[in-house]
Amino acid sequence: MPTKRSAHYIPSFQKILSLPPLLKTVRNHFKKIIEPTTKVKKPTISLPDILMSGLAIFNLKYPSLLQFDKKRNEPKIKENLSRLFGIKKPPCDTQMRERLDEIDPLILRPAFIDIHKKLQNQHVLNEYHYLDGHLLFAIDGTTYYQSECISCEKCNIKNKKNGKIEYSHQALGCSIVHPEKSQVFSLFHEEIRKEDGDNKNDCEQNAVKRFLPEIRKIYPTQKIIILEDSLFATAPHIKLLISLNFSYIIAAKPGDHAFLFKQFEQRISEGKTEEFEWTDQDGTIRGYRYCNDLPLNDSNQDVRVNFIKHWEVAATGQYKGMRKIFTFITDHKITKNMAADIAKGGRTRSKIENETFNTLKNQNYHFEHNYGHGKKHLSSVFVSLMFLAFLIDQIQEACCNVFQAAHKKSHSRIALWERIRGLFLEFYINKWEDIYLSIIYGHRAGDLEPDIIDTS
Repeated sequence: MPTKRSAHYIPSFQKILSLPPLLKTVRNHFKKIIEPTTKVKKPTISLPDILMSGLAIFNLKYPSLLQFDKKRNEPKIKENLSRLFGIKKPPCDTQMRERLDEIDPLILRPAFIDIHKKLQNQHVLNEYHYLDGHLLFAIDGTTYYQSECISCEKCNIKNKKNGKIEYSHQALGCSIVHPEKSQVFSLFHEEIRKEDGDNKNDCEQNAVKRFLPEIRKIYPTQKIIILEDSLFATAPHIKLLISLNFSYIIAAKPGDHAFLFKQFEQRISEGKTEEFEWTDQDGTIRGYRYCNDLPLNDSNQDVRVNFIKHWEVAATGQYKGMRKIFTFITDHKITKNMAADIAKGGRTRSKIENETFNTLKNQNYHFEHNYGHGKKHLSSVFVSLMFLAFLIDQIQEACCNVFQAAHKKSHSRIALWERIRGLFLEFYINKWEDIYLSIIYGHRAGDLEPDIIDTS
């Protein structure tokens, strides 16, 4: 007689930080959005259905809107969209583009904020505390749309050497990171684009001025260290960080900060720096030289920073024998006990590029794929929905044992995404648990049903 595998632990979704409640949270916020005036006088598809369909594309890792459009009305797909995403009527690709183009991506931010509050309330972020209870926020910009043909008034413009004009959109991204954690928790992005009536290109420095106060609103009392590249190692920016009660670890380069490096070299010659080095068990050499209270530059002597130079010579791997050098400025007082942690924190900024942007580009989110430019907001809305899907995925990977078990069974993220989408396309699915448990244990024919019964 078949019996349940009592000797095996069967994972189950938790109530708050698993996929079904997170999707419900997002949909509840989408329901609150007031329908903007569109060319469609009497829309037959609700705005929440439009937005959730966009989110479903990135959740299921569809490579294009066309592929979604081709099968959206097939009985299985239509039923699964209804059961799993709450979508009563999925739109065609044209309807989706036209409706999403009218939406200001700023009104999607409350969904991100609510999810981040859940991370705080569930104490997930306690595990991300670093350097005396700080959270590390890595910030950087990236391009997600480029074209020599299609443009809008908000596109930044680049005159190329071959005489052609390149139009682009960039995003300033931000993720909560930790040196020892693979998962990152992204926030909404800040658009780097022209505003109405502005003839000049927007830039990362202007975007970060708009963005940093928004971070502080979401985390009003949290101790935060901002991680940035050398572009932001300027007096006005550091004063902005201080005014918002942010700490910082910012990369500094000799070519950009000649005065600062000259002051550091002078301190070395005067014997006023500290230095130490050690060798790891694998033979990797790590060294640190630092001093505190240096003027940032000649014209801003009142802006005082602490400076650390860190070098590493790997004993194994691709960079064996190569000497890597990293230099940072920070407001944290550097001591021998703190130097390694400060340098390690500064190097963690790379996770905004590697674990965030590169994941979106190379792990089937299709970040640089043109899902549609539109005339107003379309490309930015798609990027917002992509970041939202990525945030949900990262939370599952960090917090959900069902997702973790399915991920382990699939061996890679890409393989997991393919298996999820394959089951979604082939079976009638009652609930999300059935997809994940079927990946873990296998399934039976008919409606998707996990095979967690031992018939031996």
